[in-house]
Amino acid sequence: MKRIQSIYASVRHVILDFKIKLLIRTRPLRIVVGASGVYQTGWIPTNIEHLDILELDCWRRYFRESSIDAILAEHVFEHLTIEEGFRAASHCYNFLKPNGYLRVAVPDGFHPSEDYINLVKPGGVGVGSEDHKILYNYKTLSSIFEKNNYQVDLLEYFNEEGMFFSKDWDTRMGMITRSKMYDERNRNGNLNYTSIIIDARKQVNI
Repeated sequence: MKRIQSIYASVRHVILDFKIKLLIRTRPLRIVVGASGVYQTGWIPTNIEHLDILELDCWRRYFRESSIDAILAEHVFEHLTIEEGFRAASHCYNFLKPNGYLRVAVPDGFHPSEDYINLVKPGGVGVGSEDHKILYNYKTLSSIFEKNNYQVDLLEYFNEEGMFFSKDWDTRMGMITRSKMYDERNRNGNLNYTSIIIDARKQVNI
């Protein structure tokens, strides 16, 4: 049984690798990292088995530098340490086109709900939180990208006083399901589950 499962996993890996190589010919070139089976029309889903965003060789296997129009990472960066997050942001920068962007969403450390914080903090009670390395707030997340020369645009976040800020954002530029408008846990005006959402744009050198 284990042998059959191993063969199946190997075949599946080869098939997905072929699909990624085929899809990267599409334009605009937009990829989802840490997709976990989520697929958005016009976006190429990838997971760590093929594209480990911390490993430069994985990027080079599929992409040329300055070739990607957009990258989407929903609830990925909280699984990295600060140092790893900085490295991942640097790799994304190198492979984005000038003026390309990276849309990132992570759990919000300034969310005023204690229940929410207990769900998402490292070692919390929520699904996946056992692997969370850091709980960002809008300042600490922004700094990761600003230090990598991105221009950061905050789309949704809570501030230190527990006030929520948001601006309109286009789902076609990257759908974030764990957000004010699209998370099913948000009902009757209650923001039970939100994320820090930013667009980090690769600035064009002048």
